[in-house]
Amino acid sequence: MEFAIWSAGLTKRFGSRTVVDGIDLRVRAGRVTGFLGPNGAGKTTAISLLLGLFKADSGECLVLGKPPGDRGALGQIGALVESPSLYDHLTGYENLEITRLMRNLPNAEMGRALGLVGLTQEARRPVRTYSLGMKQRLGMALALMGQPDLLILDEPLNGLDPSGILEMRELIIELPRQTGATIFLSSHILAEVEQAASDLVVIHKGRLRYQGPLDGLAADDDSEVLIKVDDPGKAFEILSQQGVSASVELEAILARLSHDDTPGALNALVANGLLVYEITPRRKNLEARFLSLLEGG
Repeated sequence: MEFAIWSAGLTKRFGSRTVVDGIDLRVRAGRVTGFLGPNGAGKTTAISLLLGLFKADSGECLVLGKPPGDRGALGQIGALVESPSLYDHLTGYENLEITRLMRNLPNAEMGRALGLVGLTQEARRPVRTYSLGMKQRLGMALALMGQPDLLILDEPLNGLDPSGILEMRELIIELPRQTGATIFLSSHILAEVEQAASDLVVIHKGRLRYQGPLDGLAADDDSEVLIKVDDPGKAFEILSQQGVSASVELEAILARLSHDDTPGALNALVANGLLVYEITPRRKNLEARFLSLLEGG
């Protein structure tokens, strides 16, 4: 299956307000896809449509090759939406046992899920003694019960301290390698998405703004190169004569150069007697690119 999630013209309205507006999703199987958008963009509504919790007003959608809400597909989907619902007076193991019995899964599923999230040693402790990060990992273990092909994670990093964020990030990165599952990760922590995801889906005001590889979002960005030289003023004049957009920054010059144009600009500086002693490419981080995408429409 090429796409774990596929849609065409998926639309949802509440009264006169269109919350999800004709989006065409192509979420590749076996990858971590970040699902981004500002508050009110329609992310939670879109996830509810994928899970069959809402019915679309128009358009088509397939999740694991089947319509949303299909019982066969739901058995292969795990979901963690913000904070998991846990029984604090029970142990981690007992929380999993409830899900195992409800879904008629083999006993071995609990040990497998606990091992994946690194909670085997703490499984017999009451959940009320768990840290927030441990509770999130237990929620992930619940989502992993039954060896799902697709994990839908809605803000799984909410409320976590730096240590908990690191643990959850590493888990998200490793799961597709260990299980082959597709992960659809909705989060407002853009820096974490940048480190965990290989693909991105960006929506704004219910409409699709970008879809594709993480690197593709930066493909049209101006490349900036910080060049440290012995005479930044002279370097600025030389690059300006070459038609290069540049600015002086203390003992360096910041130039906007394409990959192909960089060698020529450096040669011009050296040929005019300048000492070039450091070259540092600069890329916009995901937050800057994300905001630029929204502002640009």
